[in-house]
Amino acid sequence: MDRSTQLTARPTEYESAYDPPAPRTSLHTAAARVLDANWTGRSTVPSRSLYPHQWSWDSAFIAIGLRHLSPLRAQTELETLLAAQWADGRVPHIVFNPSVPLDAYFPSPDFWRSVTAGRTAGAPRTVQTSGIVQPPVHALAAWLVHRADPGLSRARGFLARIHPQLAAWHRYLLHRRDLGGAGLVSVVHPWEQGMDNSPCWDAPLARITPAPARSFRRADLDHGAPEDRPTDLDYGRYVRLAADYRDAGYRDGPGGGHGDGGEFAVEDPAFNALLIASEHALARIAEELGAAGTARHARAERLTAALVERLWDPAAGMFLSRDLRAPARGGSGSGSGTRAADGSGDDRGPAWQARGSGPAPHTHSPGPARQTTGPGPADQPHSPGPVREAGAFGLIRERSVSGLVPLVLPGLPREIVAALVRTLCGPHFGLGDRTRLVPSYDLLGEAFDPHRYWRGPAWFNTSWLLERGLRVHGERERADALRAAVLHLADTTGFAEYVDPRTGEACGATGFGWTAALALDLQHELHQELLKGAREGVTEAATGTFDKSDEGGDRG
Repeated sequence: MDRSTQLTARPTEYESAYDPPAPRTSLHTAAARVLDANWTGRSTVPSRSLYPHQWSWDSAFIAIGLRHLSPLRAQTELETLLAAQWADGRVPHIVFNPSVPLDAYFPSPDFWRSVTAGRTAGAPRTVQTSGIVQPPVHALAAWLVHRADPGLSRARGFLARIHPQLAAWHRYLLHRRDLGGAGLVSVVHPWEQGMDNSPCWDAPLARITPAPARSFRRADLDHGAPEDRPTDLDYGRYVRLAADYRDAGYRDGPGGGHGDGGEFAVEDPAFNALLIASEHALARIAEELGAAGTARHARAERLTAALVERLWDPAAGMFLSRDLRAPARGGSGSGSGTRAADGSGDDRGPAWQARGSGPAPHTHSPGPARQTTGPGPADQPHSPGPVREAGAFGLIRERSVSGLVPLVLPGLPREIVAALVRTLCGPHFGLGDRTRLVPSYDLLGEAFDPHRYWRGPAWFNTSWLLERGLRVHGERERADALRAAVLHLADTTGFAEYVDPRTGEACGATGFGWTAALALDLQHELHQELLKGAREGVTEAATGTFDKSDEGGDRG
């Protein structure tokens, strides 16, 4: 019997799946119940009603928390997802449960047609999936899951089995999605970045002719308030982009059709920062398996340099997304304007586009992984296409939480870390002053809406990432305060999908998978710190998640 079952069915018994065990608090028990209720036998759904299938980055975040209840289930979560990986290396953003009715979620399997439309790209024949991806948190999750019980992981060959799959996943992104030619990965659909209706996508999406409203039916409105969800116009454009990608056979990259010439191609800071964090994690996995991780750490450092070169904007005091399909001059702002870092002004004009005006050097271009079975020699660099000058493609002049997520990276220059912290706590995001959790979008932006999905509400996964980032960079007091807010609001909202960042009012679904899982992770971290303060010789297991010094496991 695993620990989540014990917590809900037999609370008088306690089996430690992690050493030392976390306390049996009401939050711990309630979070375990959420994860049990959402468990399907091989994976965890984000929400039984609203999201009844397996989602890619949800499963990675869920595994990070689930490891404290049952390392075996956490391993199974990731293994189930990776079993649906395509032959070209992509990890699809949805793995469909065949027992769920087609009309329970849109777009459903009959829209994506992965088995037929994705045949050339190597879609699996025995399971139906979507054809797009989500942020690559998986190697990081796998490493943390391994550390929860290294003995079990080694006995099952967990890392040895999934290492080739994770290497292929990174190879796909680094080789097929470097659409700007400077080493960074591009997303070709807003759903891939994970922040579906962020105002950052308004300008790029404005070029997309929406699919007719009568051509699809939105199942999400059966379970969520329309004012909390993306608009019908947003959905029409999402559907058009996805259908065009499908009809091109899910092809990517130069000469591949959609990926090089599609209407939507954006370099996003959060997506790339999570890839960098996972590259560091993949290096540690290789080292655990007896191979060298030096080349992957070096690639992560090159990617960090490319991220700064391409997407850092000192006037904004944060990273911005770059629209690769924007006009060469005039930027790609949505027209709503974005204020200066000090809160003054409205239109930054050329100052916003000056950063990174030269070509990114070829040394920033990482190569594709070449491992196919087990750990092998260092990956060899691929030959990128022509490097496009950063100044020729507009930075999207909108402040989103995505531009703060790179704080998780230990290799950022100190002056950039300081600027990110100022922006996080300043008037645009107001953490510790006007907001309880980190809003998904600029409080001062004209498009800010505290309830509508990614246009303002605070999400628990991004606050978890920023808590980690603050802690990595020595901002302990701020990290402690953010952790306390996450734990309080997760508990009092019934593990809401997202919340109003100023009031903490629950929005979206309740009993949400990653909210419960990440609350468990932060509570475990807090417990570890308390134990460390009370007893000598206790390993601080959960801190330093993104820190290079985090090299070992918790138990032999």
